[in-house]
Amino acid sequence: MDVPHDAVLLRIFTSTADRCGAYPLYQAIVHRAREMHLAGATVLRGPIGFGHSVRLHEGKLLPVRQDLPVVIEIVDSPEKIDSFLPVLDTMMESGLVTLETAKVLQYGRQRHTMLQRLKTQFGRHPHVA
Repeated sequence: MDVPHDAVLLRIFTSTADRCGAYPLYQAIVHRAREMHLAGATVLRGPIGFGHSVRLHEGKLLPVRQDLPVVIEIVDSPEKIDSFLPVLDTMMESGLVTLETAKVLQYGRQRHTMLQRLKTQFGRHPHVA
């Protein structure tokens, strides 16, 4: 799937304890993003964190219930991210969502070298030979 060069990074902060129906929220978000053909999603689990509740989310040696911070990152065009936000709104009870403009350099079998892409995309820069 092609990722647009001018894209938006959607970052969702939640925890492993948050649910969406019978599934962990992070899993439900990634599956829904895939169903909607978004370009890609990654889940990152943190060892410790806190949010608006100021309650510390951390793993224990013998946890009864894991409650670790989770960040879901999704990158796609502004239009596709905008169409995903109302869906996300129905899935989340709490959490934090951020949006950032992103420049995407995608690698694959049909790619140019990184240097050629940088020159093409950003023009000649004094630090790029």
